[in-house]
Amino acid sequence: MSALAPDNLQLAAGRPEGALDPATVLTGTLHLFVAFDWGEEVDLDRARKLVPAEFHVLPRRRRTPTSITYRPPPLRFAMPALPLDLPELGTAQATAEATVFDFAAVSLGLHVPFRLPAGSLSRLAGWFAEPTALVQTARLALRPLHQRLLPAVQKPLWSDELSEEYFVFHLAAAVPPAPAASVLAANAPWLAGLVRLEAGPLSPEEVAEALRLHLSYSPDDLFVADWAAAVLLDRDCDETLQTIEFVNLQLLEFRHIDNRLDDSLAAAYRLVYPLPRSWLPFWRSHARPLRVLGSLKVEANGLFERTENVLKLVGDQYLARVYRLLAARFHLEEWEQNIQRKLEVGEGVYQVLSDQAATNRTEVLEAVVILLIILEIVLALVRH
Repeated sequence: MSALAPDNLQLAAGRPEGALDPATVLTGTLHLFVAFDWGEEVDLDRARKLVPAEFHVLPRRRRTPTSITYRPPPLRFAMPALPLDLPELGTAQATAEATVFDFAAVSLGLHVPFRLPAGSLSRLAGWFAEPTALVQTARLALRPLHQRLLPAVQKPLWSDELSEEYFVFHLAAAVPPAPAASVLAANAPWLAGLVRLEAGPLSPEEVAEALRLHLSYSPDDLFVADWAAAVLLDRDCDETLQTIEFVNLQLLEFRHIDNRLDDSLAAAYRLVYPLPRSWLPFWRSHARPLRVLGSLKVEANGLFERTENVLKLVGDQYLARVYRLLAARFHLEEWEQNIQRKLEVGEGVYQVLSDQAATNRTEVLEAVVILLIILEIVLALVRH
């Protein structure tokens, strides 16, 4: 990691080391990552034939071993520059690229250079707290690519309600640099506002929570991440940015499978309540819902495997820590546990219903046998 800090981040009269004046001009890049799910799976080889693209290799530094890579590598599609109307910046031309993974997740990366006073950057961060317009712009930008890649997508489904966005305020280098610890301590409220996307002041408790998880590789670089956004003081950090982008995709996929499980459980509960009032419950079959749930369970476990194994971080402790920090912020472990619990609950409900239906059928058949025996006895008595 290189020694980095915002422009003019030097000692000022009466200010702690690294403290920013709201008028201090900062230079950097705003990275916007918007993720969508396009279906169940993408045949990457076929997609590459439909639209020219390159298999994307994770950037590496000299210290990064060859084991740090995507497996399988996703496809990276160059996109036209995208105009964005942003407060404080006006109309900005964002460079853009789309990354498509084999599990049918796509991330649109938008990159906007900026040169703004610290106070203006805070106001811009506050505007991103309502990202609906940005998500809609990203969706429209990806639509032509989606249409061309549809033949390569298995079970295509692009939900209007499912997306994940993440913002990274990447600050550029300046001379002289300030130690990361000084920057963090002297600008805690300002940094917390950026990662919380809050233009107004935060309580000391919120500031402490927002900055609780942070990393530094060298004394002069800094990575602070929260649920909505991150601040990155670094120079050569493409692999860090792509790790952030991938974890955002992983959260999207966990939300996607969780939503599908909610639908499955709702269908199961609808079967539970009418059952006692049914005239012929023994005719009710739950084989199909059980097969659907079983298929969903296989898909969920496959998703866990693919998303956890796509990005191989073995050998790079810093990137692994970046991943773990973001996974903690996004509560990925809790999402996975919740999904597994819903799978077990749904499976249990359907199994109980299936067992009850089998019991009812057995009881009815026994009653029919008894009636036939009684009828045979009655007929025998009538004949004699």
